[in-house]
Amino acid sequence: MDPLIAPGDIPYLPRGVRLTDDHVRGIRVLQAPERAMQLDPIGDAILSELDGARSMAEIARDLAARYKAPEDQIADDVRDFLTGLIERRMVFVKETP
Repeated sequence: MDPLIAPGDIPYLPRGVRLTDDHVRGIRVLQAPERAMQLDPIGDAILSELDGARSMAEIARDLAARYKAPEDQIADDVRDFLTGLIERRMVFVKETP
């Protein structure tokens, strides 16, 4: 089975999905119509990088540099996390030709 996102693909939050702060609980939340998902710091870091312009590989590279972690490990983590959200239709992907 092909992965749902390739390194050159550009992930983005579709219309109606957004990152918000839950001030009462002091957490970050990914909100979509009729559902919400509490984010841990890693999920928040990944989703905060989705700007609709940078590829998954660029995002992974930037996160690896920021957190001084191996780029291949970060790329795997980013791909796995985004794949789950793509399956739930909370993240969309612009495929590169």
